[in-house]
Amino acid sequence: MKKWLVALLLALPSLAMAKDKLDTGDTAWMMMSTALVLLMTPAGLALFYAGMTRSKNVLNTYAMVFGAFVVAFVVWIVAGYSIAFGTASSSAVQNIMGGFSNVFLDGIKWTDLSGTYPTYVFVAFQGTFAAITVAIASGSVIERIKFSTWLVFVAIWGLVVYAPIAHMVWGGGILMKLGALDFAGGTVVHMNGGLAGLVLAILVGKRAGYPRSAMKPATVLLTALGAALLWFGWYGFNAGSAFGANAIAGLALLTTTVATAIAAITWMLAEWFVYKKPTLLGIATGAVAGLVAITPAAGFVSVGGAFIIGIVGTLFAFWGVTVLKKKLGYDDSLDAFGVHFLAGLFGALATGLLAVKDSDLLWDGPLKESGDRMGQFMVQVESVVAIGLFTLVGTVVVYYIATALTGGSRVDEESEAMGLDESVHGESYMNH
Repeated sequence: MKKWLVALLLALPSLAMAKDKLDTGDTAWMMMSTALVLLMTPAGLALFYAGMTRSKNVLNTYAMVFGAFVVAFVVWIVAGYSIAFGTASSSAVQNIMGGFSNVFLDGIKWTDLSGTYPTYVFVAFQGTFAAITVAIASGSVIERIKFSTWLVFVAIWGLVVYAPIAHMVWGGGILMKLGALDFAGGTVVHMNGGLAGLVLAILVGKRAGYPRSAMKPATVLLTALGAALLWFGWYGFNAGSAFGANAIAGLALLTTTVATAIAAITWMLAEWFVYKKPTLLGIATGAVAGLVAITPAAGFVSVGGAFIIGIVGTLFAFWGVTVLKKKLGYDDSLDAFGVHFLAGLFGALATGLLAVKDSDLLWDGPLKESGDRMGQFMVQVESVVAIGLFTLVGTVVVYYIATALTGGSRVDEESEAMGLDESVHGESYMNH
């Protein structure tokens, strides 16, 4: 009997440490998820946007997305990660941003773990989120913003706007403490990037000839291919946000697929009803709107909830693109605001109403603590308002800083008329 007792006592330390040990399955899944999210930006989003622009600006559009990714990721390693997930010197500051103790990943060893997988993998995974967020905003200002201004904007915005918002929602900041739910980035990524795009579109101004001149897409086929790659990569985006190869990842994978499929059908039918013709561009756009809408809810809702979010979120985006944009007259070139902000906004709010009451799926919040669904909804409202205001003010400030540093934000009239592929990059998408 004594031998069994001694053996049990000796085993207790290892049992207690088991949860902190590296799990090869979780590690493999998180590394794959990181690669999938990376695919979303310089391949998926770049193609999605490039196909929708005019042929004289295809390469510049692709370069803006690709450039945004590489600059934003480097900035993330330099200081973005520390601001988002580091620890500040005071609790008041900690509500808004982390500290600078992890600048250049100082203090993080390659052997450190975040749960059951390496912290370095977590850093890389989150870095891909930071990069795609600002890349989303590029779709609002293609064909007229200076490439130099854009790259400077990307670098500063990643530190001043994205990193603090990521901290507030995911890094232990004020919104996380309130219990705001954002499974994979409906507020942090899509509302944030979509609203930043609208602000930039207004500040930079409309394209020459808009809306009188026809501005037809170079090739819808590229856009459809980009949408397909986005959908594929989104499994890393959503299912990867379960931070392990587990049942929640499986739930997120299925809800993502359901919402996206029904969203594509919804946009197609809406377009068919309103314009009498279902376009491939519309089907692809609907799929992306569904992906956006389900993102904040993917690991929190049932399959039924995914159907509702996919349908209604896409109708919000369709209304934004076809009605609101025309009514207000802003030139959001590729509809980053309509698709990403509006669908993300609905998804974030719907999460409070549709999240299942399961403590294993939820962070701390009214719904988990007391089953207070309206309380959770009000927290979601507070979250979207706070993020909207922070993004609005921060984007305006960063825009004027980037403009001052680069001597103006807009290309000259001759370059815009020629097309930015040739005038900026000395390249041509079409061989004339």
